Amino acid sequence: MKIILKEDISGLGYKDDVVEVKNGYGRNYLIPTGKAVIATESALKVLAENQRQRAHKLERIKAEAEATAKALEGLTLTIGAKTSSTGTIFGSVNAIQIAEALEKAGHVIDRKIIDIEPVKEVGNYTAKLRLHRDVLVEIPFEVVAE
Repeated sequence: MKIILKEDISGLGYKDDVVEVKNGYGRNYLIPTGKAVIATESALKVLAENQRQRAHKLERIKAEAEATAKALEGLTLTIGAKTSSTGTIFGSVNAIQIAEALEKAGHVIDRKIIDIEPVKEVGNYTAKLRLHRDVLVEIPFEVVAE
């Protein structure tokens, strides 16, 4: 079944994308939760008109994302974590700690756009920030023992 996404869904697509999904996923999850609508002929016409009207605004949003990416370029974060004697972290470092470290560095970034694998040991890692569908920034960070 074809649907129009109303918001960005990781692994599926971005807002206003027309994607093909299985019937159960669309009818039982995406549509009832308000994350998508069925791609009927009239809905596609409305989508095309909305995209035409928002083209200027979307260019501005992309420019802001590129400016943020340029500001984040060259930034390296250091995150402290409580560790055992073997270097294993109690708990894990996740997107929340990355967002807090970025905020301390002067950049307010929503934790939902940060892609990171769970970090369980001290060392050097990389976090990916999806600032826009076309703008992806990789931020290196180091986890050190407190």
